Amino acid sequence: MKIFVTGGTGFTGGHLIQRLVEDKHEVRALARKTSNTNLLKQLGVEIITGDITDSDLVDKAVKGADMVYHIAAMFREGGGIGEKPFYDVNVTGTKNMLEASKNANVNRFIHCSTGGVLGNIKNPPANESYPYNPGDVYQRTKLEGEKLVQDYIAGGFPGVIVRPGPIYGLGDLRFLKLFKLIYKGKFVMVGDGKVLYHLTYIDDLVDGFILCGEKENALGQIYIIAGEKYMTFNEMVEIIANSMEVKKPTLHFPFFWPVWDAALLCEIVCYPLRINPPLFRRRVDIFRKNRAFDISKARNELGYEPKVSTEEGIKRTAEWYKQEGHL
Repeated sequence: MKIFVTGGTGFTGGHLIQRLVEDKHEVRALARKTSNTNLLKQLGVEIITGDITDSDLVDKAVKGADMVYHIAAMFREGGGIGEKPFYDVNVTGTKNMLEASKNANVNRFIHCSTGGVLGNIKNPPANESYPYNPGDVYQRTKLEGEKLVQDYIAGGFPGVIVRPGPIYGLGDLRFLKLFKLIYKGKFVMVGDGKVLYHLTYIDDLVDGFILCGEKENALGQIYIIAGEKYMTFNEMVEIIANSMEVKKPTLHFPFFWPVWDAALLCEIVCYPLRINPPLFRRRVDIFRKNRAFDISKARNELGYEPKVSTEEGIKRTAEWYKQEGHL
């Protein structure tokens, strides 16, 4: 099958493409000029150089594809770049991909959204019908992109929406700072550590993507894809510490809001200078917002089943960080 993938030079898209190539699919990927395409070249992937904000280029790039995986997104934790790039990629880029895929008569369009469109989950766990509650520009623009896909689906377009939980695994650096702080004994828990967190190992997410591309009953549906279980932040920190054979952190700052205010001040000072602040609200929010999901719909309808336990996934990730010299 001829499959077109956006975001192929990123962490999630790269793992997906490796699986698609292993499954003998003919893969074409869109990559910006500044992206590292070495892995794609090694895999024999056809590379189209450009940007999803270029509608004409996207229209030409998608032609001939049987299936599309739209993984590309603007995700930048530290901010400092303003809101426009998020809208350009997550909304306009998604619109371009939808229109090009419609024109190309693709058989299926799998859109990678995020569990973050549900924001802080006040009554966990959340399923696919839980009310939207985005909390920042990334989540708001991902929600707008998801709604565009829903609009196309309502018109008969063969789309599927995937909402992953927080993704981690070999090749990902977003959790590196947390691992480093725990490894060095410098991690400080903000708040009581009882908020819920639901990790998603990359291999399990790729399994979910593949199922969404294969199962006939997936068409027109939304699926939350996440790991086997959610846990408290305290429990997650303990598992990370155990994986690296270091002591569980004991430093604790019980008051959340002073830290949040400090993060806001850092943003106010740093953003006009277009530099990443050392502390920012999105990172602090991890200590106060529940991220716990119900994956029973994907289990029942797709046959999805997480294969990598949280303990094993964290152990693999810690070992990879060490092998790469990050720890």
